Amino acid sequence: MDNREVEVPPFFLCPISLEILRDPVTVSTGITYDRESIETWLSTSKNSLCPVTKQPISDTDLTPNHTLRRLIQSWCTLNSSNGIERIPTPRAPISKAQITEILRDAKKPQLQQKCLRRLRSIASGNTSAKRCMEAAGAVEFLASVINTTSQDQSSASEEGSLLDIKSPSDDALCILYHLQLSEPGLKSLVAKDSEFTESLTRVMKRGPYESRAYAVLLLKLMFEVAEPMQIITLKQEFFAEAVQVLHDQISQQATNVTLKLLINLCPWGRNRIKAIESGAVSALIELLLDCSDRRTSELILMLLEMLCQCAEGRSELLTHGGGIAVVSKKILRVSQVASEKAVRILLSVSKFSATGSVAQEMLQLGVAAKLFLVLQMDCGRKIKEKAIEILKLHARVWKHSPCIPSKFLSSYPS
Repeated sequence: MDNREVEVPPFFLCPISLEILRDPVTVSTGITYDRESIETWLSTSKNSLCPVTKQPISDTDLTPNHTLRRLIQSWCTLNSSNGIERIPTPRAPISKAQITEILRDAKKPQLQQKCLRRLRSIASGNTSAKRCMEAAGAVEFLASVINTTSQDQSSASEEGSLLDIKSPSDDALCILYHLQLSEPGLKSLVAKDSEFTESLTRVMKRGPYESRAYAVLLLKLMFEVAEPMQIITLKQEFFAEAVQVLHDQISQQATNVTLKLLINLCPWGRNRIKAIESGAVSALIELLLDCSDRRTSELILMLLEMLCQCAEGRSELLTHGGGIAVVSKKILRVSQVASEKAVRILLSVSKFSATGSVAQEMLQLGVAAKLFLVLQMDCGRKIKEKAIEILKLHARVWKHSPCIPSKFLSSYPS
């Protein structure tokens, strides 16, 4: 509805959005808002303050304003000739008691699938319903479903049994992700003595593509709030399955989230080694060879630069036939961020792993010529400094080589 065409009484409008109040609720400060608007405000505001009075409130302080809603509905009816549709009476929000009852029924095997579908429907609703589910203990229940199902699937797989494509854990994973858990809710998942992390690792290994994607999405959120000790004690199998998700290229979103997950985990040296031993460097190079998406290319190079900070990562890069070639190819072709990361990778190799044969290979692949182009382009001071450093490191091998175009020789840094 366009509020400019029909004059709307000002007290019918939400103070946040200036849209007509469809489900008016009054907060503890006495101000009335549209339910969806104030719930969105509270879920995105750090301090949960009333937008008008700046006093603290919570999403549990929302009281339906039935009188105002009836006035608005009457006004809509009176103005129906102007094309105004009557606002339907909103459904009563789900209560904690109702969620608790659903969770209790879901513990009965014969009702579990039906209850999970009901919870999935509720989780797709507004913020208030999601927070209500979290407060009622849905997180703990859903985690237990995933733990139990993943263990059963693991045992069945070892025995050679056929597994159903769809399982209760698939619905539970979907619900957990769409709940948009609060920080305490995420911390409760990652703090369960690594049991839940191991369950998600099993899902990444044996689950259908959609569930593997949800597992990665949840893991990224969990480890953003995890303690350092919970991060550095991750098992080798975890990194192996994350790398396998990159190999399988489940979806663009799953690939990018997995890259972000590994970027968040690999500042710790132990995790870098685990990722490298799981084949991460080779997987990243293969991804980069065929990648045309800017953001994905940037993420690949960010992670690759991180892995090349240790000798094992540089060794894997040099062992791969296309490692140096694909990294240098991305310079000046993707973005400034990608160019900087690619030059950083080449600098790490040049500083710590560049034998005579490696220097010759870099020269033959056109790395020197690409670095001279960096010096001539408007690429930023930092990337130029690193390009100059690489050229100086290899000056003895490169300076008088016929592989460098003569137009660049006069600008070779001294």
